[in-house]
Amino acid sequence: MGIPRKSDIMLSMQTCTWAPTVFQGTQVVTKSAAASAPPPAETLQGLTRDLVQRYEQMGVSHLLVAQRWWGNGQDIEGSSLDCLAMTAMFLAATQKINLVTAIHPGFFHPTAIAKWGATLSQLGGGRWAINITSGWNMQEFDMYGIDPLSHDERYARAAEFITVLRGAWENSPFTHTGTFYRCKDLHLEPRPEHPLRIFQGGQSDAAINMAAEHADWMFLNGGNLQRIQTIITKVRAACRGSGRDVRFALYAAPLCREDDHTAWQEIERRLAAVDPVMLSQRKSRLREGAQGMWGDADPLSALDTNEGYSSRLIGSPETILRRITEFQKIGIDMLHLELRDALFNSKVLPVLAEL
Repeated sequence: MGIPRKSDIMLSMQTCTWAPTVFQGTQVVTKSAAASAPPPAETLQGLTRDLVQRYEQMGVSHLLVAQRWWGNGQDIEGSSLDCLAMTAMFLAATQKINLVTAIHPGFFHPTAIAKWGATLSQLGGGRWAINITSGWNMQEFDMYGIDPLSHDERYARAAEFITVLRGAWENSPFTHTGTFYRCKDLHLEPRPEHPLRIFQGGQSDAAINMAAEHADWMFLNGGNLQRIQTIITKVRAACRGSGRDVRFALYAAPLCREDDHTAWQEIERRLAAVDPVMLSQRKSRLREGAQGMWGDADPLSALDTNEGYSSRLIGSPETILRRITEFQKIGIDMLHLELRDALFNSKVLPVLAEL
């Protein structure tokens, strides 16, 4: 069978990838992985800017600018760059790609982010959106002196963060007195000219409830069709009570080879190289603050921190495109992709970019 025609893929498919802001890969495959430092200052801007411009030329529709506060380079990413500074730089360096900035409530005040985001949206012609992430690495909260709260309280804080953002975006003046935030007679000038788009992650009950009330998009960790469909079904059920519609972006780490057998041989080699001690440490750290993640025993989840290989975009270009079509049928409108696989980038991504 050949590569599916565009008409064989049911829906348009948007694509997203990570911005180059972390300097240690997410794969956990060796006992001796050491944290790597950013490149020297004189080359940092060119390297990151050039990569983002290449993503835009490849037809990627969205760029997720992650906020990482700390990493050890092994079970968590290493050196990282600030999301606010990098978003502004990437916006200036691009013309079409949409930028989604991850923001941790608790580390920022929503009124300040409302002002910053309104400026970015104005400068970029509406190409900016925000990803509200409640946080899961408790060590980061302690390091920066931020109250971590309990899991569900963090989602309550994030929901109020969004309430203030939307209130400031849509009303002038805006006044709010809540549990976590307050403001009085807030004016955003110049006024935002573009709609505020809210992304969020998570798949716990608290995350699902927040999405149904506040989010436009949910970033989902990787997983098999049944697992992803179960989460989508829960969110849609919650949305029936709020009257809102949420769209879904699925994380996936593709591994594309000329045939399925060769691809799965590579997966087996990577699984055999996983350090069980490091894997146990990473799972423990994730579970400290992330309910609903790592909820199954899928062995492929050991290969990266966001369970991207569990989405099983693994095999020949034909096999991978058929797999993407199956995800489209259950409601996936965007693929959040790790774009390190050359054959995927040359054979599969162009098909998605044309949709």
